[in-house]
Amino acid sequence: MANLLSDGGKALLLGNEAITRGLIESGVRFASTYPGTPSSEVGNILEKISQDAGLYFEFSVNEKVALETSAAAAVSGVRSFTFMKHVGLNAAADPLMTLAYSGVRGGMLIMTADDPSAHSSQNEQDNRYYAPLSLMPMIEPSTPAEAKDMVAAGYEISEKLSMPVLFRTTTRVNHARGIVQFSESRQDTPLKGHFEKDDRRFVCVPANAKLNRLTLLERNAQAAELSETSPLNFIDGDADSDVGIITSGVAYTYVKEFIKGAAILKLGFTYPLPEKKIADFIKGKKRIVVVEELEPYLEDNIYRIMGMNGLNVPVIGKRDGTLPRQWEFSPETMTKLASYVNVEKFPEPLGKVDVELPARPPTLCVGCPHRGTFAAMKKAAAGKNVVYASDIGCYTLGAQAPFRMADFVLCMGGGAGVAGGFAESTDQKAVAFLGDSTFFHSGIQPLISAKFNNHKLTMVILDNRITAMTGQQPNPGTGRDFGGIKTESVSIEDIVRGIGVEFVEVVNAFDVKTTSKIMKDALEYDGVSVIISKGPCQIDAKKRKTLSGKQLSVDPEKCIKCQTCVKNIACPALIKKEDGSIETDLTQCVGCGMCASVCPKDAFKEVQ
Repeated sequence: MANLLSDGGKALLLGNEAITRGLIESGVRFASTYPGTPSSEVGNILEKISQDAGLYFEFSVNEKVALETSAAAAVSGVRSFTFMKHVGLNAAADPLMTLAYSGVRGGMLIMTADDPSAHSSQNEQDNRYYAPLSLMPMIEPSTPAEAKDMVAAGYEISEKLSMPVLFRTTTRVNHARGIVQFSESRQDTPLKGHFEKDDRRFVCVPANAKLNRLTLLERNAQAAELSETSPLNFIDGDADSDVGIITSGVAYTYVKEFIKGAAILKLGFTYPLPEKKIADFIKGKKRIVVVEELEPYLEDNIYRIMGMNGLNVPVIGKRDGTLPRQWEFSPETMTKLASYVNVEKFPEPLGKVDVELPARPPTLCVGCPHRGTFAAMKKAAAGKNVVYASDIGCYTLGAQAPFRMADFVLCMGGGAGVAGGFAESTDQKAVAFLGDSTFFHSGIQPLISAKFNNHKLTMVILDNRITAMTGQQPNPGTGRDFGGIKTESVSIEDIVRGIGVEFVEVVNAFDVKTTSKIMKDALEYDGVSVIISKGPCQIDAKKRKTLSGKQLSVDPEKCIKCQTCVKNIACPALIKKEDGSIETDLTQCVGCGMCASVCPKDAFKEVQ
């Protein structure tokens, strides 16, 4: 990673690194997030450099709190930044809508990192629609370099309008690499602010909200004027062509690379749209092609703008079926436009080999404590009619064989919520799986609800001591030790007992036999039962050099080829040989001992 704190020069940066550099150049002093791919690297970097960069940074307990803390900084006159993945903005939508009404005093950007093709998400929702819903300005970069520069532009827009600005990225911007030119960092922005009382503006009771609504509409009109003249919206390509392409975001990069001989209106300030600029661009064109990923957000607005301006030009895009509404684009997507524009052929990949590669679906890591938790529950639930409500995290992979323990997955904290519904609406035993970070994020409230309503369910909290799937970020259960701030961990067990849950057991995830016996009791308990299954994430333990186990090998004289270890734990470090015997791959084995815990013949032994 380049030195993001040095001024001047160029660097090859990941999109998220470029965005972080943009924060530094813009003099941002407060940042907050709940980690989520594809936005996670921004937080990982800020965790390391925030103190040296002169800004406060926190991993908040969830996205709603992250937005609220940054909003407090912004209304106090401090430039702030809050960021999250696209589904995270759903969790933050409640304060988002009202913050648009009250506005801010210092610049504020809210990054929503969308995930077309759902690479690491449960959906691929298009968060551009949050802009017209909230009447909040929105900007969209196309490349890492543009992302860095648009951060500064976003703060200028925010402070001109006294409003937060949505900064919408997508995976191929966040995770692309490009050459980025560094500029000088601002040093004149305040490190601390002061909140001046203004009840009519900031206390959004109905009487004040009605007046703030009028102010919001005025600011929205001002934003529309800014969009008309913004350099973020510009004409590119062959300006004299009678074929016009209107595009935004990463789709612009595909257009630039593969489509020739057309006029291009590149939109970076995408709400409010520059309606006059769009209408003027369309006039005189014989055909308009709209190139955008996911929903026809631009296309539908272009139809509206044409109708309002008496324009009748054929529009090619998603509504006529030419371009798909699902998934991210690729060079091949551009070939679908070959009947309407000049699409250059893209080169064939070098070294093409006609070999069918095996599928490589994501799987729980070697030594992952969740394997032991699932194996124990599978044994405990044998013969019982159980429905498994899972959640968002590594443990979602419990849906895979041999565990099959994710029957219903919705959202962060959703597993805990729906388990209560299953408990009351079916005769099945409901089991909710969620992680330690998810418990703090949105699992406490559904547990309170379950206790309040006496739902007969079992909640299994898989405490691997880290927010693992998004890159090993800390959470309240780990405590904080970065940015000059050190705090102690928050006890999950104390919270659960404080709620009033009577059946609470803390187990060792690697001790499958003992854990299974306790889980059996939990399933038979007449009420709310909670099991806290502890075991460190082995990836994090390896990074911290705290792996405590010793590698195991199989004694061939004791192994009876029953394959119980493979069937129950399914660890990638276990190899089934042609004769049915088992051996361990010592290049992978981390010595967690789960295989030995389920072996009926004590065939595993420590490698000396």
